[in-house]
Amino acid sequence: MNFKPIFAIVFMALSLPLLAQNQTDSLRKYTLQEVVATGTRNQVDSRLLPMTVSAINQEQLTARQEINILPTLTQDVPGLFVTQRGVLGYSVSNGGSGGIKIRGIGGSPNTDVLVLIDGLPQYAGLYGHPIADNYQTMLAERVEVIRGPASLFYGSNAMGGVINIVTHQSKKDTVMTHLHLQGGSYYTLDAGISNQVRKGKFSSAVGFNYSRTDGHRKNMKFDEYTGYLRLGYDISQNWSLNGSGNIAYFNTHNPGTISDPIFDSELHILRGMAAVSIENEYDNTSGAIRAYYNGGKHTINDGHAANAAPITQLYLHTDYMLGVSAYQSVAFFSGNRTTFGFDFQQFGGHAWNETIADKTTKDIIEKQLYELAAYIDFRQQISDWFSLDVGGRVNWHSEAGLNYAPQAGLSFILPHNTELKALASRGFRNPTIRELYMYKPANKDLNPVSLWNYEISYRQYLLNRRLKLAANIFYLHAKDNIETRMIDGRPLNVNTGELENAGEELEINYTIWKGLYANANYSYLYMKNPTLAAPEHKLNVGIGYNDNKFRIGTNIQYIAGLYTMLNPATKENFVLWNAHFSYNIWKGLWANIKADNLLNQEYEINAGFPMPKTTIMGGFSWKI
Repeated sequence: MNFKPIFAIVFMALSLPLLAQNQTDSLRKYTLQEVVATGTRNQVDSRLLPMTVSAINQEQLTARQEINILPTLTQDVPGLFVTQRGVLGYSVSNGGSGGIKIRGIGGSPNTDVLVLIDGLPQYAGLYGHPIADNYQTMLAERVEVIRGPASLFYGSNAMGGVINIVTHQSKKDTVMTHLHLQGGSYYTLDAGISNQVRKGKFSSAVGFNYSRTDGHRKNMKFDEYTGYLRLGYDISQNWSLNGSGNIAYFNTHNPGTISDPIFDSELHILRGMAAVSIENEYDNTSGAIRAYYNGGKHTINDGHAANAAPITQLYLHTDYMLGVSAYQSVAFFSGNRTTFGFDFQQFGGHAWNETIADKTTKDIIEKQLYELAAYIDFRQQISDWFSLDVGGRVNWHSEAGLNYAPQAGLSFILPHNTELKALASRGFRNPTIRELYMYKPANKDLNPVSLWNYEISYRQYLLNRRLKLAANIFYLHAKDNIETRMIDGRPLNVNTGELENAGEELEINYTIWKGLYANANYSYLYMKNPTLAAPEHKLNVGIGYNDNKFRIGTNIQYIAGLYTMLNPATKENFVLWNAHFSYNIWKGLWANIKADNLLNQEYEINAGFPMPKTTIMGGFSWKI
């Protein structure tokens, strides 16, 4: 089905009336606008950006007492879905979950959606995928999600979209400590402490978290230790120096599928990240130079079937990614913002097998690759109600060569707090070291994967901004998808796959009364070529109440048309009812309880891995 003519007709029909709008209803009449940074390199009013950006604040992240940010994103961001296999622990390798899909784009393993921490990329250097267990709620002050390609600013792996975790950064003088402890079903425990300080020119944020569970199946234990540190110093009114780091160590077990259980499958993962940046901010220009490093060590026992002998060797690898990102955003004239940027990355690692008995080793690969990129983004507010955004990126990869990522969009800011946007953007993903060089299907002649995305979006605030309505329609086409096919009797990675997806995404947020709110989001996804872990329908409806004494909320999530297997085609439909409640015992001390899957549903997200039935967690949190 060709959706391009439909988009052209809809866009023309919506655009013509805009030209007749009265320009006196200017930007200056609107207040309390949402400011985001992920859709560009500087903080900007989200109305001026043509792409669809969802911003999840700290209150949303902490309301349900989720340990990891990803379940919250699955509920609150239409078009986004994350695979799970248990109450805690996404894991990696065989049987792992944590696959992120945005509008059906994500890859397997997940290489098409980029995760950032404070705007810097996070993925394993050999395999090119994020490590889902690293993204703790404790880290985040807010999370911003771009639905659709973001390769203009973030290059490879941002083909399907971007999740940017913004860490705690105090703006006012404060000293605050937060402790939490909760436990519940399947001997699950979560405990942590964090502290934020801002005094004069100095700021800091530090935290430690421990979580563990026995899991809802035998041989599904998981435990994780996570710590982070962020330091900042204001050199002057316009210049600041910042440094940050985090480290995580987790142990996870893979029990295998119900029909084919696995024994002794254990994974021990150590991951770390460090970054330093110098930033400047003036009235008409802002920018930064950032250097970063992230890497890890994985030790994996793939386990054995019930009637098979234990394996005799382990798989180990170390991987890294280091880089420098520099950009400067300048207002050359009224209503203008032009951003220039340069990125350098080096990534790779070493993989080998180690015999358990005598520790002898056999190399699989030791390899590193490079990327260089330059980009420019030109955003111009032409009038009070109309702005234009155009830009492009040129990217050179040491194996795949040159690639490009153009983007163009229009934003219309109309009377009655109404916004209308149109966007055309190209995303790409370079082949990973695994796809190019590792294992039998490796093919060093692979080309990058590319994707064109077209979308039209609408947003409006009503009832004195108590009611927010948002909707968008999109069409995307990806080509040169990397798939493993049988060629001349052997498996080979080849650029043969195509994806053609289209759909709509809807959001409603309503503040009914002071503290009382309701929200809903829905996404429909049409896939010409079915994709794993991308539901056709996703609906989430919630209601809650917050005041100084009580916090209570509940939501129902409906998932339909979720492919858990493609051959044979297997779909899942399920409904989840969740609830949470908090009571203020004394000053900043709260008692919390939450329950997930209150309907006790039986369902799977990863084929062969049934999800837990009703789970309950309770505990305390204290802000001092």
